Amino acid sequence: MAQSKADTARKSKPTEQSAAKLRQLEPYVQEPEALLTTSAGLAIPDNHNALRAGPRGPGLLQDFLLLDKLSHFAAERIPERAVGARGAGAHGWFEVTKPLGSYTSADFLQEAGQRTPVFARFSGFCGERGSADTVRDLRGFSVKFYTREGNFDLVGASFPVFFVQDAIKFPDLVHAMKPQPHHGMPQASTAHDAFWDFVSLMPESTHALLWLMSDRALPRSWRMMEGFGLHTLRLVNAHGAVHLAKFHWRPKLGRHALCQDEAVKLAGRDPDFHRRDLWEAIAKGQCPEWELGVQLVEERKAEALGFDLLDPIKLVPEELVPVQPVGRLVLHRNPDNHFAETEQVAFHPGHLVPGIDVSADPLLQGRLLAYGAGQRSRLGGPNFGELPINRPLAPCHNHQRDGAHRLGIPRGAAAYEPNTLASGSEFRVDGGHQGYQHAQLPLESPGVRRRSPSFDDHYSQATLFWNSQSPAEREHIVCAFQGELLRVTVPAIRQRVVDNLAHVDMRLARKVAEPLAIAPPDPKAAAGRAGYREARGKLPVEASPSLSLETAAPGPVTTRKVAVLVAAGVEIGALKILQQALHEAGATTCVVAAHLGVVSTSSGQQLPVDQAFATASSLAYDAVLVPGGAAHAQALATSGDAVRFVLEAYRHCKPVCLIGESGQLLATLGLDEAAAAPAGVLLSKGEPAQRVPLAQDFIAAIGRHRHWGRALLDRVPV
Repeated sequence: MAQSKADTARKSKPTEQSAAKLRQLEPYVQEPEALLTTSAGLAIPDNHNALRAGPRGPGLLQDFLLLDKLSHFAAERIPERAVGARGAGAHGWFEVTKPLGSYTSADFLQEAGQRTPVFARFSGFCGERGSADTVRDLRGFSVKFYTREGNFDLVGASFPVFFVQDAIKFPDLVHAMKPQPHHGMPQASTAHDAFWDFVSLMPESTHALLWLMSDRALPRSWRMMEGFGLHTLRLVNAHGAVHLAKFHWRPKLGRHALCQDEAVKLAGRDPDFHRRDLWEAIAKGQCPEWELGVQLVEERKAEALGFDLLDPIKLVPEELVPVQPVGRLVLHRNPDNHFAETEQVAFHPGHLVPGIDVSADPLLQGRLLAYGAGQRSRLGGPNFGELPINRPLAPCHNHQRDGAHRLGIPRGAAAYEPNTLASGSEFRVDGGHQGYQHAQLPLESPGVRRRSPSFDDHYSQATLFWNSQSPAEREHIVCAFQGELLRVTVPAIRQRVVDNLAHVDMRLARKVAEPLAIAPPDPKAAAGRAGYREARGKLPVEASPSLSLETAAPGPVTTRKVAVLVAAGVEIGALKILQQALHEAGATTCVVAAHLGVVSTSSGQQLPVDQAFATASSLAYDAVLVPGGAAHAQALATSGDAVRFVLEAYRHCKPVCLIGESGQLLATLGLDEAAAAPAGVLLSKGEPAQRVPLAQDFIAAIGRHRHWGRALLDRVPV
């Protein structure tokens, strides 16, 4: 018996299989041509002058070349996404490292080494298309898998929990998050009356609010951001056994964040910070990578967890259900065209494959309708699935016909089934391949507009998240709440928020309330409001270390950027050793000086300069290195730009290495070689015997990313 094409493909090498699938996308790419034409392919003789009656006469109506160009230009914009409007994407592949055949019949998860082409898109949540990347926000993290059985979309986010439990409240949430309707401000910010009015009246949003006020809402890079599937899905194996699943994306480079001051400044200095970072990393071959992990719970045993897995405001502590690594995602190619690919890609939580099914998550149920309706409206009709970026690699065969923007040309006399004019059997499922099968889902009757009592616990997991944060991260949460609520003009709204926080942790609520000119937090007041639920679960764990971004052990420094500040007379002996060590560890260095060109070193060599202080900022770097040299250090110490550069990096708790006389750059803080250096600050005399250990210590400090416990921050005049 001849092997089927699927069997042959499955037995091919993973790399060959992936390459073949990726090559199928190539015909969709339009290469630029040398000859300029109209949309109908007619060559244009002159693209600089419209047709007119004489050199100074009026334009002529018969200039169809001009009409073709302007009419297309006038219709080039499409509606932006209601949420996730500001984003960027990349092509890549997903490789199975641990097969999941015992849990799901999904074909793309069956064999170790099996690769599936993907397209991933990252985005903000509430900002419009022109907003800045670094605002405090939930981020989108969605991946489209082009599998042999059709497209599977894992629609996710940077938080594992959401603000509302039921999809009927999703439009209200988005309306409250967006700029206020009467004046259209503020852009890409929740620091306004409408949002906090809404969430103060929705206690179920409290858990997600803590995530939003934490460092998780300010990722250093999308490449260093964790992602979550958000919804609970059902995995169904070949025998019909069902497991509830939570999906996790863990970045290979570690999970790191910006600080609030840094994020605000970057929004003005480089609003494309995250988009640029992703593009440049891929362009340099520094392919971002994430590990896909899954938490699996037998459906019949889910109630034993003590909370409802279908509740979108709940997460599963890893101490209760470990995350099993099952694969890795690698993004290796930037889009050829941002609009055609990143803007037109259409994700949908209902794009599933056999072996993966929806659950009764009430937020997911509503999004199944909303996503399809939104894509049809935004992309102009029902045929958005035929756009090249959305087209599955699996063959499509159906009787869906006509509609706007039909790209395919269906053949045959029959547009219905069953029929005798075509084969008449192409869709029969009474033998052979059975197609997609829904797993049995227990149902109750009658229909009620009421949530399950298992959804009533709004606070215990918010407390778990708070307890899991380090002291510095808790301080950041308090400052974020205060910064947002200080912009709220209605005292009653501020009061309701801190009353709700009193059910999470009274110390948190009191600290947040201190500068707000309101009464002390009153949990009884919150309990008396509509929407409050009495239930409060008792979790088996009081804290979960995985919920904190701060780690004790240094991580990788691959792709980290180190600014090297120099002036004439710089001593490069120690610099060369540190640069070599940093490059070997995978970091990059950038020489910054007062001007471009070169600077003369103490030995008379010429050191090339990469950036000037006028355009460089410590915000764009992960660490700062200042070599030794008396004349060089004196020049930097008298340069306001250089001093500001170092102090700002110090204030943002980044690693700082000062060699020899360069230590005077921190003189305003009262530091010298005799004083104990604050966390993450390395002061060295630059002696030859110290250079290698200094490089190792500096790399370890960069691996910690931030040193939040640093002293003397209040002395920094920036």
